[in-house]
Amino acid sequence: MGVIETTRMRAAKTKRAKAEVTKPDLPLGQILSGDCVEAMRSIPDASIDLVFADPPYNLQLGGDLNRPDGSQVDAVTDHWDQFDSFKIYDDFTREWLTEAKRILKPDGALWVIGSYHNIYRVGAILQDLGFWILNDIVWRKSNPMPNFKGTRFTNAHETLLWCSQGEKAKYHFNYRAMKTLNDELQMRSDWVLPICGGQERLKEGGTKVHPTQKPEALLYRVMLATTEKGDVVLDPFFGTGTTGAVAKRLGREWIGCERESNYTQAALKRIEKELPLDESALQTMQSKRNAPKVAFGALVENGYIKPGTEVFDKKRRWVAKVRADGSLVYEKQTGSIHGLGKELQGAPSCNGWTFWHMEIGDKVEPIDAVRQTYLLAVED
Repeated sequence: MGVIETTRMRAAKTKRAKAEVTKPDLPLGQILSGDCVEAMRSIPDASIDLVFADPPYNLQLGGDLNRPDGSQVDAVTDHWDQFDSFKIYDDFTREWLTEAKRILKPDGALWVIGSYHNIYRVGAILQDLGFWILNDIVWRKSNPMPNFKGTRFTNAHETLLWCSQGEKAKYHFNYRAMKTLNDELQMRSDWVLPICGGQERLKEGGTKVHPTQKPEALLYRVMLATTEKGDVVLDPFFGTGTTGAVAKRLGREWIGCERESNYTQAALKRIEKELPLDESALQTMQSKRNAPKVAFGALVENGYIKPGTEVFDKKRRWVAKVRADGSLVYEKQTGSIHGLGKELQGAPSCNGWTFWHMEIGDKVEPIDAVRQTYLLAVED
């Protein structure tokens, strides 16, 4: 038995050594300045696990947008979102998607987000290049900007395309983590999340640093669903660094491309402050219960309850730790807020919202209090 174990250990050691030798030299934790296509050309072939792209939407806005009170809407009017024709935009899209396909590993994935202005053009081009669309995800904004002119429906959603390298290519999907994040209901392709706001929104002198900063909850879900700890995520349109901040928190490596120096400086400051989760909080799982209207995972991915937080029953018989996907761990037992509570009590069911408590300031409150705070914020 000892000889067999030693042989296996040597084989594993050799395999790891070979992997380290062949591992490409990547600019991890860096923002590559300049044009994203040129920046990506410096990345080795088949070296990236995930490309998340939030490209210019080419909004084609006609004139200023104003509210009923006459104040101007803070819309996207920056030069980086302006293209002289659809052809020029299509050529640009084809260039960066070609580089994305080259640098992705055979089992790597591409995520692209856009609006009705550009997502159909992007989708057609990525299909022409051989990408295979696995899902189109609708990010339904719980608090969208209204249509002030009253001439169209309110634009209340954006679309994300999740793609593999080809029709028969392998890809990663952490199904169980997504189910647990959604309180053990299968995660759907319509995600209800608020737009970026509050303390998360970066501002300088009272002005938004970036007009289209994406909420961290959106990137949290994308990375938790389709990457593993240590995977490399590249964002060709890095902006103010949402991808990098979430990647650092979840123990993923990141690379950014950004040509606007003011965004780069804001992103570096933001990521520097981000703290990675500890090892135990990064683990994920899934168990079997039905989800209430608000999933416990929504509180975790939106930062209302941080992974690693300790929760406990009212009598403090059991103290569990919150993990990245919204599951709880107590000693060697894991489960959802409902499932673990049920198992620990030996009960036929458990309402985790009222069973588990946490310290909020100098008070001890049931975690349902946090849910109510979240609901109020979403409604506002």
